[in-house]
Amino acid sequence: MGYVAIKGGGRAIAGAEAAVEALRCAEGEQGTPLSLSAIEQQLRLLTSRVVSEGGLYHPRLAALAIKQMQGDTLEAAFALRAYRSTKPRLMDLPVQDTRRMRLIRRISSAFKDIPGGQMLGPTTDYALRLMRLDLANESAEDFRAVSRRFLDGVGDADLPDTFPKVVDALREEGLLPPLTRRAHAAFDITRDPLVFPVPRSAALATMARAETGSLLAIAYSNMRGYGDVHPTIAELRVGYVPVMLPHPVTGEPIEAGEVLMTECEVVAMYEGDTTEGPLTFTLGYGACFGHNEVKAISMAILDRALQKGMRDGPANPSEDPEFVLLHVDGVDSMGFTSHYKMPHYVTFQSDMDRLRTTQDKATTAQPQPEGAQA
Repeated sequence: MGYVAIKGGGRAIAGAEAAVEALRCAEGEQGTPLSLSAIEQQLRLLTSRVVSEGGLYHPRLAALAIKQMQGDTLEAAFALRAYRSTKPRLMDLPVQDTRRMRLIRRISSAFKDIPGGQMLGPTTDYALRLMRLDLANESAEDFRAVSRRFLDGVGDADLPDTFPKVVDALREEGLLPPLTRRAHAAFDITRDPLVFPVPRSAALATMARAETGSLLAIAYSNMRGYGDVHPTIAELRVGYVPVMLPHPVTGEPIEAGEVLMTECEVVAMYEGDTTEGPLTFTLGYGACFGHNEVKAISMAILDRALQKGMRDGPANPSEDPEFVLLHVDGVDSMGFTSHYKMPHYVTFQSDMDRLRTTQDKATTAQPQPEGAQA
């Protein structure tokens, strides 16, 4: 591509930045700036999305990015990822156990009764999608009263610290293949480029910070007929996973904190040959930062589809690792799309010259009508 250097324009660029900032504060002296706490708590699902797509678990910085970018999730994820790139890496974590997740939500569509019971938790799945006009004039007292009423109604139920996994019960019955130890270390997409074919860990890591809408669109194409994954959710979990680090002296694992995560395991139709062993269901897995149920489910469906494509060759776009993994990163997609706003004067002038030349040749080659003078 051809680009040209632009001289000057510094004042215009500064003016554009000032205009953006002025629109953020358009209410003027009567306005109240959004606090980071308000964004993090009241727009928690938006914060979760930016944390996930930014690839950095820091809800407060995600709230700051949302405020700075005026709610643009792609730009906010870009800013969060850029901030992450400035920080040193202290260590690599060992494998974390999501079985120890402190759950706030846990459901299964495979069974009515699951070990430990279903836990609906915070969800709008069972609410009407109607506008709540009362929120338009919500007072501060009404706002604070919501939490008081909820906490007053919460009992002292003795909940267990952990809940068993549904897929473990399926494995015990031989309906899922046994767990196998990973042969190689997990692929680090932040340090190594994707060179196809890639291991499954690279696909999972790429999708974990992918743009939610992109994952949903490609997963939906598989469900709609450009693929054959029609899964059942064995378990969908939302909760806080303890981060275990080795003690610097003893080496024993100690809890350094916890991160909010969404995890989804879907069971799909069985595959295989009875000559190679008993038939089992197949499993798709999805996990990401924050409360992102649609993303985790889409990721699990695509994980199952990509496993099929890696084994048998892709028959559909959603089964092609190169197609999926190179087109779901929101920061990458946004950057390439936005670059078309940059000056393309040289290339467009060349296109116009070629078009004019082609038009002239076509006009010259046309037969002249009888009696016309050359």
